[in-house]
Amino acid sequence: MGTPFFVTTIVLVVVALALPLLLWSRIGGPRIVRYVARLLMLLFAQATAITMVFVVVNNANGLYDNWDDLLGTGDHVAAAADLGKDGTGGKQMKDLPRVVQKFTAVSDGRMGEGVRKTQLKGRVSGVNGEVYVWTPPQYDDPRYKKKKFPVVEVLPGFPGSAKAWFGTLKVNEQLRPMMEKGEIQPFIIVAPRTTLLGSKVDTGCANTPGTINADTWLSFDVRKMVVDNFRVSEKPEAWGVAGYSAGAHCAAKLTIAHPDRFHAGVSLSGYNDPIGVRASLTAKTPALRNENNPLKMLKRAKTPPPVALFFSGSERDGYRSGLDVKKAAKLPTTVEVKELPADAGGHNTAVWKEQVPEIFQWLTKQLTA
Repeated sequence: MGTPFFVTTIVLVVVALALPLLLWSRIGGPRIVRYVARLLMLLFAQATAITMVFVVVNNANGLYDNWDDLLGTGDHVAAAADLGKDGTGGKQMKDLPRVVQKFTAVSDGRMGEGVRKTQLKGRVSGVNGEVYVWTPPQYDDPRYKKKKFPVVEVLPGFPGSAKAWFGTLKVNEQLRPMMEKGEIQPFIIVAPRTTLLGSKVDTGCANTPGTINADTWLSFDVRKMVVDNFRVSEKPEAWGVAGYSAGAHCAAKLTIAHPDRFHAGVSLSGYNDPIGVRASLTAKTPALRNENNPLKMLKRAKTPPPVALFFSGSERDGYRSGLDVKKAAKLPTTVEVKELPADAGGHNTAVWKEQVPEIFQWLTKQLTA
């Protein structure tokens, strides 16, 4: 899926185009042999062209990281115990051993500078996956050596790569100059793996006992790892989560479900009903759909959660979902909804990339370290 493979597809396309031009009339032998040889050359040209286009689309949208993700053979689950309603299994972060991780600089130049990667084994969730972390320019500045920084977890759609916010939305490249100028506060950006059961099943960022504890992975294990390895605050007022498409659904759901862990959630072109992605594990039964619908979760809450939510999207692509949540919200829950024009560009990463500066300006107002 990397640059060498992309270059290989380009070379193969050139070869596939050259073969018919050079050999079409030179093929000898019986008529059937000539026909078969020409057909194979045409099929080869088609296959190489389709492969190259797929790689271009994949690189532009951050859909798949590797062949396991593409073929649906990847499995990042070691265990999926029933962890109860809050997804902790009765465990508290302060009582668990410190998680010390080794980080390495990413080799993918499309992700920009300063992104580091670690392989995390979730002690509570039973999930094993990569996590990418970017620290702001102030993090290594001696003047900020005692400062704790707010954190934003960023989630892609489905299928989607944990690299996408850096490689496609260019979140770090867009935010760095804004942080240096003081236009937004410096955030630590964390991008955990969300494709945990291959490309055929969307976890819905939920806990499904016996199958996956995706909620605990994102809201507990990843969070504890960041707290244990970086200068960040544990308080929920310092934590936000942002996502697009299926990741937007996750961001709203995680924020509403865990006001003790996240204070702000950003939903870009999201949805409330998990049936929005038919491959979603949480859309399999009416009970799961009801349990993992952010709108219904908010309505069921005994007390309104002290969280802030931001929704954006076009009329039929996230905007109505946001209006429904805003209508149901009661203080201290606050909801801001922005409608995008129908011709904004549709449901794609180019639209969400343009919104990165705005949503982090909004997050600046919501989070305090």
